[in-house]
Amino acid sequence: MSDQDWQDYSIETQGIRAGQHRTPEGEHSDAIFPTSSYVFDSAEEAAGRFSGKLAGNIYSRFTNPTVNAFERRLAIMEGAERAMATSSGMAAINTVCLGLLSAGDHVVCSRSVFGNTALMFKNIMHKFAIETTFVDLDDITAWQAAVQDNTRFFFLETPSNPMGTLADIKQLADLAHAHNALLIVDNVYCTPALQKPLSLGADLVVHSATKYLDGQGRCVGGAIVGDNALIEEKLYPILRTTGPTMSPFNAWVFQKGLETLSLRMEKHCSNALAIAQWLEEQPSVETVHYTGLQNHPQHALAKEQQSGFGGIVSFTVKGGKKGAWAVIDATQMISITANLGDVKSMITHPSTTTHGRLTEDERVQAGITDSLLRLGVGLENVDDIKADLERGLRGL
Repeated sequence: MSDQDWQDYSIETQGIRAGQHRTPEGEHSDAIFPTSSYVFDSAEEAAGRFSGKLAGNIYSRFTNPTVNAFERRLAIMEGAERAMATSSGMAAINTVCLGLLSAGDHVVCSRSVFGNTALMFKNIMHKFAIETTFVDLDDITAWQAAVQDNTRFFFLETPSNPMGTLADIKQLADLAHAHNALLIVDNVYCTPALQKPLSLGADLVVHSATKYLDGQGRCVGGAIVGDNALIEEKLYPILRTTGPTMSPFNAWVFQKGLETLSLRMEKHCSNALAIAQWLEEQPSVETVHYTGLQNHPQHALAKEQQSGFGGIVSFTVKGGKKGAWAVIDATQMISITANLGDVKSMITHPSTTTHGRLTEDERVQAGITDSLLRLGVGLENVDDIKADLERGLRGL
């Protein structure tokens, strides 16, 4: 079947079967091609491939069958023409910047992005005379006011990390396009199993495949998904030349992860909702941030543009940093780690880990206080997760 034929199937089936091109060996499982280079039948064929006149593999920095298979499957699941895999999620964002921006350009970015993303725009892109204006994710007026004649794209993460704030993707896409700018959405929290930003008007989607696409914390990788012409003309030359390449083994792991993505996300969502509802009842918990809660101010928007509410719950506790650390240190089962998207539940203190390199003022503007905890709700029994959290909460 062609890649286009798979668009008629559900995302569950796409995640299991789409994108695989079997070799003459007839393997049922996806093959791994751990090779750096390829053999050509003739000097003429080699010249043809390097020039682009002939299709085929050239060098695994930018052409590898296993990586290509992962890219095809992810693109189909996102409803896109093309995906391009990278060595990490941050490499994906950096590739977007290098491909789309030049000195003197301007970006409007949500201030509620991952800490390293904010630092890349603020510190690294600034070195190349690229300016960024940071705005509140859910304030359309602020986005409008920030646009300049040299604005090339809007960048955002929705739901945001770690507060779970949402952007109205359709509204921001319309605003960006009205100013001849692109809308780029980090879809790491929801994945295509829960949200498809391209169908809502986004131009590109970026992923940290390290998170839910893998789902078991095994490998680091990223991806960019969108229009074939845009990726081929602007982004693929960056990958080919500078080499932020995904390894064949990691691509194979991610491809296998996609097979269970929909099933895992369904369970992440149900567990997270149960935990969020339980946390609201705990006397030592001050606030709970989860769009699946009906009292969340963006609950209706989440229902409109997502098919589920995700697996991340953030909450504040009494006692500031001391209280937050006490909850973390009292856990016995939940992993103390700054990653997310794993079958194992994980807890972290954002203001001293993932967002620790931001200034205090930047953290305050993003809502990241010393009393905030981020919980990546895993697939364990929900009662066991509650019991582990309760060890710390009851001592506050």
